[in-house]
Amino acid sequence: MNEPKKPRLGVLALMLAAYEPLFPGITEAQRRYLTGVLDGLSATADFVFPKIALCREDMEELTAQYNRDDLDGIVIFLLSYAQGQYLVRALQRNRLPLALALIQPDETAGADFEEWELTVNQGIHGSQDCANALMRAGIPCAFYAGSRHDEGLGRFLADFGAAARTVQAMRSMRIGVIGKLSGMGDVVTDDMAVYRKLGPEFVYDSIGTVTRCCEQVTNEQVAARVAFDRTVFDIDPKLPPERHAYAVRLYLGLRRYLEENGYAGYTAHFEEFGADGRYTQLPLLAASHLLADGYGYAAEGDASCAMLVAAMRQLCGMANFSEMYMMDLKRGAILLCHAGEGNWAMARRDRRPFLMDRVFNEGGLSNPPTPIFTPEPGRAAVMSLAHIGGERFRLVLAQGEMLDECGLKKCDMPYMFFRPDAGVEASVQRWLELGATHHEAIVAGEQAARIRLFCRLAGIELAEI
Repeated sequence: MNEPKKPRLGVLALMLAAYEPLFPGITEAQRRYLTGVLDGLSATADFVFPKIALCREDMEELTAQYNRDDLDGIVIFLLSYAQGQYLVRALQRNRLPLALALIQPDETAGADFEEWELTVNQGIHGSQDCANALMRAGIPCAFYAGSRHDEGLGRFLADFGAAARTVQAMRSMRIGVIGKLSGMGDVVTDDMAVYRKLGPEFVYDSIGTVTRCCEQVTNEQVAARVAFDRTVFDIDPKLPPERHAYAVRLYLGLRRYLEENGYAGYTAHFEEFGADGRYTQLPLLAASHLLADGYGYAAEGDASCAMLVAAMRQLCGMANFSEMYMMDLKRGAILLCHAGEGNWAMARRDRRPFLMDRVFNEGGLSNPPTPIFTPEPGRAAVMSLAHIGGERFRLVLAQGEMLDECGLKKCDMPYMFFRPDAGVEASVQRWLELGATHHEAIVAGEQAARIRLFCRLAGIELAEI
């Protein structure tokens, strides 16, 4: 999956036509000022700025144009005062994510300021009017207030562009579902509530759909991918070539299944493969490869988590799936791992992942080749999406550190030690109190600002612990 290009953002620059007769040339002066600001941010996004919106009709015209052109989002700038009620009316048919950035030409009020200078710097109260009107109209919007010279503006717009794209992608997202673990209550959700609130469609497929795709994979395709694996992994000398080839066929078949159906991710319950009778191995390597390819994934039929992993990949560039196995009070960390799936593209850079001929008896099938690795140490975030009820969704987010730990010599699964900033006991207790599920999405780096914007634009309640 290709890395995304710069976001395309439409600009709604607002001021009143009534200022021009009072201050001749003020409209053109403010246009030049904002054009200069946007030119300085050209590495962040491609901005579309045809003109200043001087009235409600201008707002409606530009909003309609940006929607027709399928831009990623709209950024509102108050170049003086403008009425919030007119803005809300102009946005009635808007479907693009919104941000309002409050900046101004001057950093300080000069001793020689006259009414002109005060007028061009008075976007603050127009922003307040518009923000209040947007809130009361129930229109989600991200906000920034600060200096136009500060790096914070660029970071905000980069984060907004990524969040807007993610929200847009979710509205057309499809997640394939192959089986579900009976009785796993925390991952039960209302599919239509997901669809109404967030946009993704959960599509329930039979294992036969995957089987057909696997049968269409050629031996040449398998051989080429096995050769690729040898460039990525240290291969277990005990791994029979035919078993490795079978695991690769499962991966290529599942990838074909995702591509043919336009799925952004999938979830599969392993018992579906064991009970079917046509499979001799569980698709652990397949899930790991697909995570590395950029698809969303979760185990046991957890479509919500697969959706979350797909969204976090779009938002943050890379994402992983896992679950919490134990509190390690001595390390001050939480041990995360799962059955053997893991995004090996997020493995630590100083050692190659190991493709193990692993004994794993679930389903009574043969040993599934399993990538073994630990993640790159450093800042990270672990999160869970919980369906609270109705159309309420809560993202529980814990920030912290992935530890430089890889000493579990007998752990035959990808694993990681995550040290939450709030401490192990406090973090886990809040996880329980907030109703977070036991399946998690994981991203690397400092991503909190971007995740906050995503939640705000998507209408997801955010709980940071």
